[in-house]
Amino acid sequence: MLDIALNAFVTLFVIIDPIGLLPIFISLSAGATNAYRRRMAIRSVIFGAGILLFFALVGHDFLSLLGIDMSAFRIAGGVMLFTIAMEMVFEKRVTRRTEKAEEFNDDELEDISVFPIAIPFLAGPGSITSIMLLMEAQDGNFAGQVTILSVMMGVLLLSLILFLLSGRLEKMLGQTVSSIFSRLLGVLLAALASQYIIDGLRMAFFS
Repeated sequence: MLDIALNAFVTLFVIIDPIGLLPIFISLSAGATNAYRRRMAIRSVIFGAGILLFFALVGHDFLSLLGIDMSAFRIAGGVMLFTIAMEMVFEKRVTRRTEKAEEFNDDELEDISVFPIAIPFLAGPGSITSIMLLMEAQDGNFAGQVTILSVMMGVLLLSLILFLLSGRLEKMLGQTVSSIFSRLLGVLLAALASQYIIDGLRMAFFS
């Protein structure tokens, strides 16, 4: 059982990458209040957990029923992420959110919990595919599947803790460093989005 848990943890930790998501969460919520960040953190992890749990239990049957291939997930996710990346590079998201924060209350700020935090960062093509394969490998082993689901929730809980600490970490970085970091992450996110699209096209036409 320990081997199953370690394999699941390493796989999901690398794919979901809670540490790597932290600076992205900081960038996407720049200019917002701590209350807004807490709400987005909790909501994104709840949605992400629900999506991964759904695909862990009935993913194969659901995708087969709809006739959807994982390549379509990758291409669609890549296109949407590329749009977000361009806004980060030119700081349009930060400017827009800061203006809204001054003009409206937190409830009227855009919701980043479902997209892009829950989908596709926490529950993207990689993590969805991984949890489906891990569960399939333990088909018929109830204890093994429970272990995998427990590990999945542990990785998501770690993500939540890091998200909740994002406000303090941003203050430590300072406005100038945060701005540079946001632009750099936007470039990296654009590259990741392009890789999603390339992988999706490769899966669709050459696999």
